[in-house]
Amino acid sequence: MDTEAQHTERDPSSDTEEGSRSARVSDDSARASEDAGRVAEDSGRVSQDSGRAPSWRRTALVGGACVAFLLLLSHFVIQPFLIPSRSMEPTLQVGDRILVNKLAYRFGGEPARGDVVVFDGTGSFVREQPQGNPVTGLLHDGAAALGLAEPDETDFVKRVVGVGGDRVVCCDKDGRLTVNGVPVEERYVMLGDRPSAVPFDIVVPQDRLWVMGDHRSQSSDSRDHLGNPGGGMVPVDRVVGRADWIAWPFGRWSTVPGTDAFHAVPAPPAGGHGAGPHG
Repeated sequence: MDTEAQHTERDPSSDTEEGSRSARVSDDSARASEDAGRVAEDSGRVSQDSGRAPSWRRTALVGGACVAFLLLLSHFVIQPFLIPSRSMEPTLQVGDRILVNKLAYRFGGEPARGDVVVFDGTGSFVREQPQGNPVTGLLHDGAAALGLAEPDETDFVKRVVGVGGDRVVCCDKDGRLTVNGVPVEERYVMLGDRPSAVPFDIVVPQDRLWVMGDHRSQSSDSRDHLGNPGGGMVPVDRVVGRADWIAWPFGRWSTVPGTDAFHAVPAPPAGGHGAGPHG
């Protein structure tokens, strides 16, 4: 009986050992879980930190790419210009930002009577200027290309009144400007202005343009440069493009109004005009 009891009775020390082993295993598992949690937390912080740095680089790269795209677009397709003077009122007002279509004349087309164009007046409206600071000039050109600064002093915006071969005269007995003998009703001219306070009679050479502002009393245009080299005639290859849209201010968003004032004007005679022009 005692022997059987001894065989069936469990050793208390075995329970203690087993319990301590279980406790150690549990403690080790807990520490492993804590270590794993700390590693996961640290790796999460590393991921967040590493995510922040590339985001700044991505932002800078995207910003640089956008600026480069806008500069390329401005150079080849559409360029914004800021209107700094009253010479084209009421069509264009001071502070307007216009979009100039650089493709308008690139594929064989040429400026037509009535078009509002932006052109480089070097050699026709202004003399050749000495080279300035190249860095300052580059920064200004970039800002002007984005419409953030006034255009160069050699850039002008005017309306084409006469093209190569045209005879432009002002004024007839009724005070109107005529082109190739046909009176032109210039409804775009600023209210109260005469077509010109200065009389003139000129024949436009081939590949040149006679240009005038819509606000005739406030515009320095071809009339003011008759005695200069080039006679105030703008070479066609100096035209930057056609002003097609007013982009800003938002309330003036629209296309630049066209005109039918020259629809009745005939082409210049093939043999030229008989009477000699005079300024």
